[in-house]
Amino acid sequence: MEMAEYFERTLDKYAGAFDIYRNYSINQRQYPAYGYFFSLGEKYVLSRKANLWSIRSYEHVLFLQEETVTGKLLDELDSVLTEHMEPQMVRKGEKYPEKDHMYSYLTFVILCRKSPAQEVIRRIGHYKYERSYLMNFRGHSEGHLICVDLEQEKVYTNRAASGMKKMFEKTFRDNRKSRIGNADAFEQVG
Repeated sequence: MEMAEYFERTLDKYAGAFDIYRNYSINQRQYPAYGYFFSLGEKYVLSRKANLWSIRSYEHVLFLQEETVTGKLLDELDSVLTEHMEPQMVRKGEKYPEKDHMYSYLTFVILCRKSPAQEVIRRIGHYKYERSYLMNFRGHSEGHLICVDLEQEKVYTNRAASGMKKMFEKTFRDNRKSRIGNADAFEQVG
């Protein structure tokens, strides 16, 4: 599957719940896209003025298109997460996130043309970033790492992002089905 096609299909899936910004820049690095998700949950009695509780949930997704994933790239992404995403996107420069913050997922989706080395795949699987704020009274942040290997049509994730693996694998399955469906249509016409 071509990278551009996979990328567009992925953005289409995210666009249902995320605000998508193309050509997003952080520290002089250009990312093909950035996705932002926000959800507010509230419980109140009779009117909104009698609010019992509120929770705010976020996800920030940076999309990358690379030839392959290297250890150097993983180090760079960890640096972006710890030095920019967490302090600026989660805490907004403050000591803690806002009052009703429940969680923020900080996600990297890396599309690569060539399969990463086994050591890099192992590093992706073992990647972990977690930070709690005021013993979780102000919620927590979690790092998600997803690598889509277009050469082998495989998806590698860290443990925190493992629940998202099926969505990315489904794009490969859908593409195979459409290729088979198109081949059947041509055979029937001929």
